[in-house]
Amino acid sequence: MQAEPSQYSDSDLLHALAREDEAALAAIYDRYRLILFGLILRILHDRAEAEDVLQETFVQVWRRAGDFDEARGRAFTWLVTIARSRALDRLRSAGSRARLAEGAAQTPRDDVSDAALDALKSETSAIVRGALAELPDEQRRTLFLAYFEGLTQVEIAARLGDPLGTVKTRMRSGLIKLRELLGQTRDLI
Repeated sequence: MQAEPSQYSDSDLLHALAREDEAALAAIYDRYRLILFGLILRILHDRAEAEDVLQETFVQVWRRAGDFDEARGRAFTWLVTIARSRALDRLRSAGSRARLAEGAAQTPRDDVSDAALDALKSETSAIVRGALAELPDEQRRTLFLAYFEGLTQVEIAARLGDPLGTVKTRMRSGLIKLRELLGQTRDLI
């Protein structure tokens, strides 16, 4: 960009961003960081988390600027939608982790083991592992990351480099197939 960045419209800046123009990123950041930060902070109520999500927002804007389509809406609306989505994802992730930690803290520890209960848990574990082995690799990997590593769908998409919609579809399809497989197993027992 040759002229002063403030002379460009938001759409022009996003098109320049799509061409990986770092000056355009700086201009759009300077123009909207305070507004987006305020929105994110209102959702999260945590300044440190809001700062992280603001950074994630602009990383996504940098990576996805080519997806912006003026025909579908204004650039400002697109930016707000990304910021709001990232903030809500973080809020859900924090809530999920907090519920998991709270549940673990409230679970009483058994110092004495019951052999029959251990055998049942072992058998159940083997059945679940067998059902998981029958899933397609993409579905199994996605479910493993979600339920055994505790990642959110957004985190899974980022780790695998897949679109969020693909991750959601794989999880849903995998859970449906797993339910069918475990239902068949239960009928046999």
